[in-house]
Amino acid sequence: MNRILLAFTLAALATPAAAADCPGNADALGTIRVLEIDPAKAAPAGRKQFPATLPLEKKEVVLTFDDGPVGGPTERVLEALKAQCVRATFFMLGRSATAAPALAKRVLAEGHTVGHHSYRHPLLSRMNPARAEAEIDHGIAAVEAAVYGEPGGPPRTPFFRFPGFASSPALLETMTKRGIAVFGADVWAGDWNRMSPEREQALVLKRLAASGGGILLLHDTVPQTARMLPGLLRELKRRDYRIVHIVPKPAQ
Repeated sequence: MNRILLAFTLAALATPAAAADCPGNADALGTIRVLEIDPAKAAPAGRKQFPATLPLEKKEVVLTFDDGPVGGPTERVLEALKAQCVRATFFMLGRSATAAPALAKRVLAEGHTVGHHSYRHPLLSRMNPARAEAEIDHGIAAVEAAVYGEPGGPPRTPFFRFPGFASSPALLETMTKRGIAVFGADVWAGDWNRMSPEREQALVLKRLAASGGGILLLHDTVPQTARMLPGLLRELKRRDYRIVHIVPKPAQ
């Protein structure tokens, strides 16, 4: 059987995140189910960078946000997700979490997954491997300290996304040996480019229609994305997309 299929457990959960149970919003998008991922076995996922992606059904979407948290945009993103009872994954920068620890804690407290994205967002493939791994560890320690109050040892959620998708075979091998799951993306908004929220929403919907769903990359540091998100979530509901939340598989 394909290695990536062995790495993931599909779990449909009836939780408060379900649309029917969303307080004050009977028409919420909701979170349809949880996808448990075994980081020790998971192959890198996301067809923009890697051969395979997560085992999602057609029109299922995993929402992910990079580079935060930052006051203002991240707060608006969290409010939009809360209003629709949607859960997402935040790949945090260590320096961002250090600068806004209360906001980093809020992301976790509101039921979202906290992943890792290095400390200061360098292109790791252009660095000496030892320096690149030190940068990764610095970011993990900073996020762990901000979110949980102490750096700890291995990351509590061993999920990582390479800044700028700049991985290398050696670094990917290192992450596999360390039991850290690596995520790319299937769809992105291109929100590193300035555009109106309306233009960004149209691009996301067009790309999701072409891909049939998948891992969607957004940035919770970008004001236009924060303004765009409430309308996007409503439109995803109208077009029958379903949100899947990714979490690490509990240790046996």
